Amino acid sequence: MTHEILPRAGSLPASGNTLMSRRTALVGLGAMALAGCQSTGNNPRIQAASATAPARVIDPYYLQMYAAMPNEKFPIPAVDLRRVDPIYFRQVVPYRTQERAGTLVVDTPNRFLYLVMENGQALRYGVGIGRAGFDWGGRARIAYKRAWPRWTPPAEMIARQPELEPYRNGMEPGLQNPLGARALYIFEGNRDTIYRIHGTMEYWTIGKAVSSGCVRLMNQDVIDLAARVPNDTPIVVLQDNSGVV
Repeated sequence: MTHEILPRAGSLPASGNTLMSRRTALVGLGAMALAGCQSTGNNPRIQAASATAPARVIDPYYLQMYAAMPNEKFPIPAVDLRRVDPIYFRQVVPYRTQERAGTLVVDTPNRFLYLVMENGQALRYGVGIGRAGFDWGGRARIAYKRAWPRWTPPAEMIARQPELEPYRNGMEPGLQNPLGARALYIFEGNRDTIYRIHGTMEYWTIGKAVSSGCVRLMNQDVIDLAARVPNDTPIVVLQDNSGVV
């Protein structure tokens, strides 16, 4: 699998989606600032410091990356990146590993998913880890992928959450479906691990442990990932830091 690396620090290899040029993004989007959250009260020193402190500016490169996707089957709104730690934005990073290029590595403790690349690099995605995401680790493969999949809650989940009873036979695809825009199904040999990599509309949960699901990515990220990896892609799921170098 060969992707062009753009000449920009932390930039991404092109996937099946065509990214707008940086110049176009700058013209079309501008910069977005994050307003401060703390109250300054009546302390003039604090007020003065607040007035001069630089606001967090979100790079237009990432604004474009996580922009609305109106051409999807169910149009996806833009991500409010003020609610996501920038460390979890999709980016190319140095990554030393014994895994071969094209392998997926889920670093459960640190909330990252890596697509191993050549030359000691990887494309890193931020993830949220649900309860089921802590239940399995090891080596497997991506058996298949689905765009806008149906979701069927397991019986034990329905027992815990009776409000899910209407979905016993499955929930139709859509923005409210817990599997989001794409799902990657993980098998050990021919056995379904019940472990999934999937999208979510709850982008503010990226980087966190969440109550349900397996490994969730922002919808824009899971669409990008699904376009990059073919069926039978090898995957390694780490449940501790022993395999992280």
